[in-house]
Amino acid sequence: MKRTFLTNLALLLVLNLLVKPFYILGIDAGVQDAVGAEGYGVYAALLSLSFLLNIVLDLGITNFNTRHIAQHTHLMGKTLGGLAGMRFALVGGYALLTVGTGLALGYRGAQLGMLGWLVLNQALAATLLYLRSNIAGAQRYRQDSLLSVLDRILLIGVVGWLLWGRAGGGAFRIEWFVWAQTGAYAVATLVALLLVLRLSGPVRLSVRPTFSLVVLRQSFPYALLILLMTLYYRIDTLMLERLLPDGALQAGIYSQGFRFVEALNMLGYLFAGLLLPIFSRMLRAHEDVAPLTLLAWRLLLAGSLAVAAFGALNAGAVLDLRYSEDTTAAAMPFTLLLWCFVAVSTTYVFGTLLTAAGDLRLLNRMAAAGALVNIGLNLWLIPAWKADGAAWASLVTQVGTALLQVVLVLRSRKLPGVARVVLGALVYAVVLVAAAWWMGGTAMGLGAQALAFGTLAVVAAVATGLLDVRSLPQVQALLQRGR
Repeated sequence: MKRTFLTNLALLLVLNLLVKPFYILGIDAGVQDAVGAEGYGVYAALLSLSFLLNIVLDLGITNFNTRHIAQHTHLMGKTLGGLAGMRFALVGGYALLTVGTGLALGYRGAQLGMLGWLVLNQALAATLLYLRSNIAGAQRYRQDSLLSVLDRILLIGVVGWLLWGRAGGGAFRIEWFVWAQTGAYAVATLVALLLVLRLSGPVRLSVRPTFSLVVLRQSFPYALLILLMTLYYRIDTLMLERLLPDGALQAGIYSQGFRFVEALNMLGYLFAGLLLPIFSRMLRAHEDVAPLTLLAWRLLLAGSLAVAAFGALNAGAVLDLRYSEDTTAAAMPFTLLLWCFVAVSTTYVFGTLLTAAGDLRLLNRMAAAGALVNIGLNLWLIPAWKADGAAWASLVTQVGTALLQVVLVLRSRKLPGVARVVLGALVYAVVLVAAAWWMGGTAMGLGAQALAFGTLAVVAAVATGLLDVRSLPQVQALLQRGR
């Protein structure tokens, strides 16, 4: 399993490092520059609202399906047909709930219309993820990797032309960005459906209430977990926009830093998407998951700590590369959110292992506590510190939930070597922070600093054991047994 994991992780990283940074820093940031921080802030708040409730679109079915198909691939066609009717019903329920919440929060007119389009986009995105869960569960990782970037490639082409390619025609409108997302999601979903039908064979659509209820009963814990985790990951922007007199501006400032971190988290999410079916199969076969768990954690720590250390000590300079306004105000939230990325990276490993093992009761308790803490901190800190307060609330929540997940895993299974990983990561972080601080005091340009820092980070990761090439032969042998 480890060779499978490493090979497909490499493909995922290559594709996503080519596509997603350009989309985030070129297209998404270009849209904010075109419409301004305040105009983008309203869109960002509405997007967060659509994300907060989109679990109703899925109710945990996608995570359940990934695990189920990984263990019972031959049942893909039967499962597809049996769940189709329920998924249509969930889309209707999600639309009513989200638009109703928007009305309750005071959105009207054009803002409510934009929310309606975002509801459609979330429905298409959820369908795409569900279809991809069948492909990932069947271990067609290359196809899944290509699908993971298809919608972004389409958006780069369409929105890039709207931003920079058209001659005249007036100022860019944020609605164009939303409509372009609709088209990109629709095309990617159609391609995914065709690929799934090739794997599943003939599918007979049917309304099977008993089967649907069984699936919902089993998937509800996944749904609750996703809802609670989405609350403390996505609610910051919405609360900024609603709580403050200049909320739209503050949400736009927060989005400048959040955009970079969201791009990084997309890579972590893809990482977890690879781990979930592999962990599921290994646990079902009673394989030892400790080597894969620690390998994945070390890789994510090596990357996330390097990004956080360099970005935090060069926050203003990094933001100035892309934005022309409000970069000084955005620097502190950006710094704090980068350290959140380290905590979230840990969650992508240990939370995924707990999910694959079905240990959802404890995970849900942890996530409920995280949501309550995050909302409480936001209510306290946002009025006083605005965007900075939202970032502090996020950091406290993400670090706390990540530590709890590590503890939960250690209570349920043996992971020899955790202490070495923690010690190595601490030494690695200290070295990188010191190096970034020293480089910042030299005459080196930011590009030269980044190159020197990246080289040092690789050397330091090898020296501290976060990158250990000697373990690869053992990894390959273990994964061969798990295939």
